[in-house]
Amino acid sequence: MTARILIIVGIVLFVAGLAWPWLVRFGFGRLPGDLVVRRGNFSFYFPITTSVIISLVLSALFWFFRK
Repeated sequence: MTARILIIVGIVLFVAGLAWPWLVRFGFGRLPGDLVVRRGNFSFYFPITTSVIISLVLSALFWFFRK
């Protein structure tokens, strides 16, 4: 069971990585609440809101498929 979940998570992450250029067009990665700090040659990006939305969607999917 655990190996199956890890495989599914890996596939989902792989597909999300492939789909990322298209997801950026819809605003993912630049949502309100995503932190961006730029100072000189340094840039720090932490997508808090995007992470929360992805977490909620994945939790709903796992809950739906578990039932």
